[in-house]
Amino acid sequence: MTAKAVERTAKAIGADIGAGEQQEIQRALQLNLPIVVGQPIPILYVEMDGTGVPVVKAETEGRAGKVKGEPAHTREAKIGSVFTQTTWDGEGYAIRDPDSTTYVAAIESAGDFGPRLYLEAWNRGWERAERKVVIGDGAEWIWNIAADHFPGAIQIVDIFHARQHLWDVARKLYPGQEAEQKRWMAIHQDELLDQGRIEELVAALRAIDSIHPELLEKIRTEADYFDNNRERMRYPNFRAQHLFIGSGVIEAGCKTIIGSRCKQSGMFWTVRGANAILALRCCHFNGRFEDYWESRRAA
Repeated sequence: MTAKAVERTAKAIGADIGAGEQQEIQRALQLNLPIVVGQPIPILYVEMDGTGVPVVKAETEGRAGKVKGEPAHTREAKIGSVFTQTTWDGEGYAIRDPDSTTYVAAIESAGDFGPRLYLEAWNRGWERAERKVVIGDGAEWIWNIAADHFPGAIQIVDIFHARQHLWDVARKLYPGQEAEQKRWMAIHQDELLDQGRIEELVAALRAIDSIHPELLEKIRTEADYFDNNRERMRYPNFRAQHLFIGSGVIEAGCKTIIGSRCKQSGMFWTVRGANAILALRCCHFNGRFEDYWESRRAA
């Protein structure tokens, strides 16, 4: 077979998998999902993120790029993961259950992605979970999905994203002064952020004075970020419950499911082509590829 034939076949299979997923999502939206009987799940997690996929020019027409005045060159592929936790180690750190992680991914709006991820969580036993957790960064679309489809879940902002936001402030305040940046971080990260004292952190950020209006505006934006997410940053409380507070699982999924296949040098996708491959890869990584072929044979 030629490389082109393999490519066409992979896209055709992926498109068929994607079409089947859409039919399942539409059935779930139109009908009440059946109650699934089974053993209780101690803790079930949902994580979400997004990453840019390079696309052909026609797919970004009318879309603004990250650089002001420049057109967009990518489309955001949203990815979600679902996994479970039963126990933790001797130091109290959460341990993910082996082979419990499944993924969904697509280039689509948050409104379309929410039902996709919810259906995956439901099929994985969301209603049987004794504790339910949603982890993400500070992106508004993530928490909108959490509110719409996963009400009542514990919401946690990934601690590494929160720390990165603080480092951005430190670098803006002390450009090129590494020692001063570390000193400032020792106070604001170690003593405030990591201890869950978010109100004090917000107050400290808003007390910063600067003669540069642009810098002051950026610091105010960061203060709002922490203020808006303060209840999602009670890290000592989450640690006391032996919960994950980082989004390493979804970060790995971004690289493994999307990046390693769709972001190679010289690649430019159509949305339809990328979604077909993402459906195929999720099906494979979720261990459902043989199930797909069995369903085709049955049909």
